[in-house]
Amino acid sequence: MDFSIKPFDAKTGLAGFKSGCIAVGVFEDKKLSQAAQALDRKGQIAAALKSGDITGKPGSTLLLRGLDGIAAERILLVGLGADTELSDKTFVTALQATAKAFSSIGSADAAIALPLDQVKKRDTAWAIRCAILAVRDAEYRYSVTKSEKEPPARGVKKIAFLSAGADAAAKNVIAQGIALANGVDLAKELGNLPPNICTPTYLANTAKQLGKDFGFGVEVLERKQLEALKMGSFLSVTKGSDEPPKFIVIKHMGGKAKEAPIVLVGKGITFDTGGISLKPGANMDEMKYDMCGAASVLGTFRAIGEMNLKLNVIGVIPTCENMPSGRASKPGDIVTSMSGQTIEILNTDAEGRLILCDALTYVERFKPAAVVDIATLTGACVTALGHHNTGLFTRHDDDHDGLADELLTAGKVSGDTAWRMPIEDAYQEQLKSNFADMANIGGPPGGSITAACFLERYTRKYLWAHLDIAGTAWKSGAAKGATGRPVPLLTTFLLNRANGNGKKAA
Repeated sequence: MDFSIKPFDAKTGLAGFKSGCIAVGVFEDKKLSQAAQALDRKGQIAAALKSGDITGKPGSTLLLRGLDGIAAERILLVGLGADTELSDKTFVTALQATAKAFSSIGSADAAIALPLDQVKKRDTAWAIRCAILAVRDAEYRYSVTKSEKEPPARGVKKIAFLSAGADAAAKNVIAQGIALANGVDLAKELGNLPPNICTPTYLANTAKQLGKDFGFGVEVLERKQLEALKMGSFLSVTKGSDEPPKFIVIKHMGGKAKEAPIVLVGKGITFDTGGISLKPGANMDEMKYDMCGAASVLGTFRAIGEMNLKLNVIGVIPTCENMPSGRASKPGDIVTSMSGQTIEILNTDAEGRLILCDALTYVERFKPAAVVDIATLTGACVTALGHHNTGLFTRHDDDHDGLADELLTAGKVSGDTAWRMPIEDAYQEQLKSNFADMANIGGPPGGSITAACFLERYTRKYLWAHLDIAGTAWKSGAAKGATGRPVPLLTTFLLNRANGNGKKAA
């Protein structure tokens, strides 16, 4: 898909702009947007709205052909809701409807003349990025493992954003939007691949390829190196699998030489049977998505590499399978983490925290400005927040409150939202063990919180936040597939840091 900013002639206006289709907005109270008014030379658009052919409700559409005095072949009317103030949610709904309509019309090119600059508390750059993501999401097709590849959408291949003048800033926004969409697509593709293909080795090779493509430093630690580092917790999860574990470190050092990096840690369980604490068979196939934290880190690096982001960012991905066998860890086993803390494994299906805790200890060596871990960690988070918001956990003090605010803001701006959950000492009591420093589960009450409390014990030497994406990383049912979240949130967070809108190390 090709995106561009195109000016139109001030004399002829939109009416003289030649295109296969122009998308313009209409409102529920039968009012036309400014662009729609400019195209309604013979009252045909107003008549369609008045007749009820389109309601103007958010996401409603109507395609008109051959309007008198209009150079464009088609005009797509897109509902924008009530003519009061245009909310970001309403506008995104309109963009998604536009993208869907563009994917099925018989034209190779189209233009968007929706009111990009009239969304409440948003700017034109935000609207353009949202439009690119909406179009690319509608265009995405998974076909890697299909014998007959799905044909690409037959509709629009070139989209122009209409403006009175195209400036360099607007073109840069398009480049950023495309880079972000490419990162989201990579995260989706990795998540959707079957677990016999997307193994720990496959993730490691993907990181190496990104390193070649964008100049990242990439290091992959093997089992012997993990043993030398005394990562007993991580290695305990790998024992039941024949697939070798990998510990991936990927570096984008685009900032100042001595500037402390942001570190992203992604959970990479490429398939999770639950181990000896075996999961129910129904829907177990979806446990291929248990590496979506890792996928989001790689997708984010794909995006920031293409943007050439002026920031130091390090990605750390512990990745393995969690399988049952005669070698697998058992409930009741006690392991020693890299930090030296001992853990009683009461449930082998609470394995994500066991691989993350060693990764969170490992990243101390980078003296990070902040660490954010991303994991499909708990079903309890899905119960708490459903599939709309990612769970955000961090300590409660001024510095961590600031980091939480940065991440929440990035989520709101990108539409990839998160909701802050508590971490309090009272929950730590549930992790007590009679036989080790801690247990790996704290029982059903507050399960997502106690999981975060477990991780928190390994992060006290730096600024840290945890994103539980169990409810947002993929969809089930007829729409089954990875969502690419939280690549938009993470990328926006890093962009804000690079632009000086977040806390940066001196």
